[in-house]
Amino acid sequence: MLLWYSFFLGVGFGVFARLGRFCLLRGIRQSMGLDAQEPRGSAPALQAFALAVAVALVASQGLHWAGVIDLNHAQIVRPGFSFVGVLIGGAIFGLGMVLANACGARSLVLAAGGNLRSLITLVFLALGAQASSTGVLVPLRQWFQSIAPTVAEHATLQQQLLSSGFSALLTFTLTALMPAAVLLAYALYRPALRRSPAQWISALVIGALVAVGWWMAATVEVDPFEPARLTSLSFISPISETLLYTQVAVGREFAAASAMVLGVLTGALLTALITRTARWESFDGPAHLARSAIGGWLMGFGGLLAAGCSIGQGLTGITTLAWATAPAVLGIGLGTWCALRLSPHFR
Repeated sequence: MLLWYSFFLGVGFGVFARLGRFCLLRGIRQSMGLDAQEPRGSAPALQAFALAVAVALVASQGLHWAGVIDLNHAQIVRPGFSFVGVLIGGAIFGLGMVLANACGARSLVLAAGGNLRSLITLVFLALGAQASSTGVLVPLRQWFQSIAPTVAEHATLQQQLLSSGFSALLTFTLTALMPAAVLLAYALYRPALRRSPAQWISALVIGALVAVGWWMAATVEVDPFEPARLTSLSFISPISETLLYTQVAVGREFAAASAMVLGVLTGALLTALITRTARWESFDGPAHLARSAIGGWLMGFGGLLAAGCSIGQGLTGITTLAWATAPAVLGIGLGTWCALRLSPHFR
């Protein structure tokens, strides 16, 4: 049952990510005036991402406040982490995202429509993540994680406020409703997003899907004696696990994370066929191929070090209010901005 739930969660993401061209990198490019299709100062893709975060934050924290789920058990919530290590991991991911011209989630969506560049990015992303998890890059990852490690008394902002005597309602208001109102104001202040129904509808649905993912992990096929750590939309480890399963399926169970990846490919492919946007796309030359491969590898390593990607940390992770998410998001933003600003050849 969980496999099917995960599959259709992925289908939903694939459909709306394809329809709305949902992409943080595209939004950052637009905000920096690097997108020729948008006038300077107009960034509907970034506004759409902010809208998705607002919806995901309120919906996820609402479920937590109502007692339906416990986000303190989310896999991404860690009291002990290296701020520097996570920050560097996020920056490496951001650099890789610029080189590959897409994050892991966006690469899945594009590959489903026939983009061979994204296929190469996905393969090398998975290899980079595997090498960082159990392969030759483990010592390097562990070295980064050992830089100035910290252990927070409370793993999330919500736990911190509750322990300080704040009521549950006031905490929900301060940590979910007020930030969401600010994000919503940014999303709707400029008219660019409002003029693009495909983008704002997609953002609303994708934000809601994050909360649906948390709900699924907390309620579907849960073992009361060994409750699993909660997960929702995230793509680095799932992409890596999926590639590994295709190579060594014997003796391994097909994981829910892989079902989600398959769902994204299915949803994006169906959308591409229905909208007649599916087409084969390849490389301009060897340098383009190298950028896609290196970018994927960097995203695999950086994403594993940062415990998430632009979706896993930048969208899903934020909803947990975990302290460990802050340096990851900051690193992804800084790495992306620096790569775009300082390396015009990568744009």
